[in-house]
Amino acid sequence: MPYAITYFYNVYGEREIQTGKYATLIALFKEKMKKGESLTIVSPGTQKRNFTHIDDIVDGLLLVGENGYGDEFGIGSEEAFSIKEVAQMFGGTIEMLPERRGNRMTAEVVSDKTKALGWSPKKNLHTYIEEMRKQNWK
Repeated sequence: MPYAITYFYNVYGEREIQTGKYATLIALFKEKMKKGESLTIVSPGTQKRNFTHIDDIVDGLLLVGENGYGDEFGIGSEEAFSIKEVAQMFGGTIEMLPERRGNRMTAEVVSDKTKALGWSPKKNLHTYIEEMRKQNWK
């Protein structure tokens, strides 16, 4: 049976989950900004993550669905930001929380097979956050 297994990296964009344990970092920060709350970061704040816009995920899924076979089709932007850098992009007050055991500091994006099919991300996190700021966090 033909199959292709894909992996996503910190997806952001329209209709993100904004509350609860499955909420995305970007949606959580956006909601906190709307409410005038501090942006909470688990210490040390240097944890790096890669963020990929939903439109780039959909483009990758379509490409892999049409041309891919097998495993290891990562769909993720290689541009990494620390959690503190993301909070600074939002521009809010930052509140540091105590460090947590087992908090991973980096996450490697493996997207070689997807890129070999012709995929590359077209959107970036800086622009997305700046647009939200201009729209007053809508």
